[in-house]
Amino acid sequence: MRVLRSARLFLFALLLSLVPVSAHAGIFISVGFAPPVLPVYVQPICPQPNLMWMPGYWAYGPEGYYWVPGAWVPAPYSGALWTPGYWGWRGGMFIFNEGYWGPHIGYYGGVNYGFGYGGIGFAGGEWRGGVFAYNTAVMHVNTTIIHTTYVNETIVRQNTIVNTSHTAYSGGPGGVQHQPTAEETAASHETHLPPTKFQTQHVQTAQADKTSYAKANGGHPTHLVAEKPLPEEKHTPPPSVAHSTPPAHTTLESHPSPATAHTPPPTHTTPAPHANTDHPSPAVDHPSPASTHTTPEPAPKPHTAPPPHPAPAAHPAPANHPAPTKEPKPKGKGR
Repeated sequence: MRVLRSARLFLFALLLSLVPVSAHAGIFISVGFAPPVLPVYVQPICPQPNLMWMPGYWAYGPEGYYWVPGAWVPAPYSGALWTPGYWGWRGGMFIFNEGYWGPHIGYYGGVNYGFGYGGIGFAGGEWRGGVFAYNTAVMHVNTTIIHTTYVNETIVRQNTIVNTSHTAYSGGPGGVQHQPTAEETAASHETHLPPTKFQTQHVQTAQADKTSYAKANGGHPTHLVAEKPLPEEKHTPPPSVAHSTPPAHTTLESHPSPATAHTPPPTHTTPAPHANTDHPSPAVDHPSPASTHTTPEPAPKPHTAPPPHPAPAAHPAPANHPAPTKEPKPKGKGR
């Protein structure tokens, strides 16, 4: 019996050596026995903005389960969120599904890792205009340096799956029973990025540490969290993250365009006849009647017809105005 178990462990270790550590969003390794319970620890204070928390977890190596310390990790691009990996039960085996970066938090088995990862989604913060805002109800941050914080206890309660036994796997006998929500399923189909190379190196360092293995520490590792944040590694955000900017520009441009079409006529109204024929609808239609009959200035008076045409007004002239007697006077002066 002991020989069969040793042979089985050898096969698992051989499979581990064949599968790369950076395998993205897929099956990493399968094991015939469950990982130890999750240890309880205190999250270190976030020392700078835009760092995401990668919770600690049990990984599997040639010598069994080993603890990967939790760490603050710079986001690879603005808007990136970290979905932690998890152990799931499938086909009588415990299978590890690796974590990934994406615009939304996906399914991680309902495992309550703490610090915003209560089992469903993420309650530790959100991106606001390129800056990450931390929910200090569950996150520990240096508020003298980080000023984008808020407190939301409601989302913490809604996203928390009670796990008093600190079970580290989903499904199967004794595991967390949580089926993916519609949001988690949608997030799993988005474009993802694998762990950064510094996250991969972080896992490899833990694997090389003999004291991190459960067989050495009895499931109670001493090195629970990383002392410093991991180095930064920048990536181009997926196409699904950059959106909604073109519509904003198009709507803004559509409003000034009609205004500019009406502004030129008032600036070039010196030739009144042309302005009236080209733009009859705008405010130019008010000067249009004046422009057709504007030769004399007294046009706005109530007697519109007599003033512009002095010739027809000859009928009232003899009765009221001594115009005929004034004409010979210049002749007399000439004499």
